Amino acid sequence: MQQHYDPQYVTAQAQHNPTVRPGVRRWVIGGLIATAFSVIALMFAAYFSLSFGVIATLLGLLFAIIPLGIVIPIFLWLDRFEAEPWRYLLVAFLWGALAATLPSIVLNTAATVVVASSLDATSASTVGAVVVAPLVEETFKGLFLVVMLLFRRNQLNGLADGVTYAGLCAAGFAFTENILYLARGYSEMGGEAFATIFVLRGVMSPFCHPMFTAMTGIGVGLAASTRSTAVKVVAPFIGWCAAVLLHAGWNLSASNGLIGFVLGYGVGFLLLIAFIIFIVWARGREGRIIGHFLQPYVQTGWLAPGEVTMLSSMRQRREARTWAKLNGGPQSLSSMRAFQDTASELALLRARMHNHRVDDASISKERVLLDSMTARRREFAGMSIR
Repeated sequence: MQQHYDPQYVTAQAQHNPTVRPGVRRWVIGGLIATAFSVIALMFAAYFSLSFGVIATLLGLLFAIIPLGIVIPIFLWLDRFEAEPWRYLLVAFLWGALAATLPSIVLNTAATVVVASSLDATSASTVGAVVVAPLVEETFKGLFLVVMLLFRRNQLNGLADGVTYAGLCAAGFAFTENILYLARGYSEMGGEAFATIFVLRGVMSPFCHPMFTAMTGIGVGLAASTRSTAVKVVAPFIGWCAAVLLHAGWNLSASNGLIGFVLGYGVGFLLLIAFIIFIVWARGREGRIIGHFLQPYVQTGWLAPGEVTMLSSMRQRREARTWAKLNGGPQSLSSMRAFQDTASELALLRARMHNHRVDDASISKERVLLDSMTARRREFAGMSIR
């Protein structure tokens, strides 16, 4: 493949981080997004405080944070081979916590009122929970993933990325929803109800929303990593359907008394085990993909076979970072970490070039990453022999 690139640009980029600095347009868009999220957050704060009181809202907020300490590290662990930019991960969380939650609450409430006009209160509540809520909530959570697929496809490199973004988005959604349920329970029924809600939602089922939306994430991840036009269109839709069905089944079990409750949690526990197995498999798969798409650079002399083996295994990556630190100190460790990150980005760029159209920008970035990776190797190798 013929290379087309600007040597001066390549040299300058290789000396530093190969990531291009954001321009004015990105800062403006980022500012608008931050402003929109801030406004919605203030709206929620005012609504919760006026509806349930400041104390109940603060208690709900405090205890809603606790499950995040369990859920978020799992998805960040999944994303370790090629960590996504923190700004996108943060936007995913805030989208779920604010942009997806606000319209979901409004539409769920409106639909329940409409249904209640023709059904009794119990039936209307069941229809709202089993039919309306899954459709509305999974649509608004999944919308973020569709936006990423359409406008930031270069940030989606397969199943692991799709599930990571889906999990963080759903974690944000569950966070705000937990504040709502906890604050309402405390203000209306007291501390005992508050404790029960926290155990049910924060301890026994913190992964429910992430598991549901992960189905959409799998579909979007497949769409981002295939050449097939049919798969690009169908996979996200099938994933969304699976998310809605899982969500509906969970809510249905909670609407059928003690037997449904026990059955739902039993099935949910099995699904959680399957989900954890899937996450472990997806992370290993990303390592194998990185190893596969780095092999051509062994043949052309950019990488040694042992380096590809190391870059394909998180265990060996940790060992290499330990070696760099022991032999060259913090600077050597930083260079080794940058070498690993750049190599991962290079492999996944190569995968995108394989699955989609190759353009001049991709070819130029490939050479920038190659030269940057070589510069980082020179740094940690030179420090280790001083």
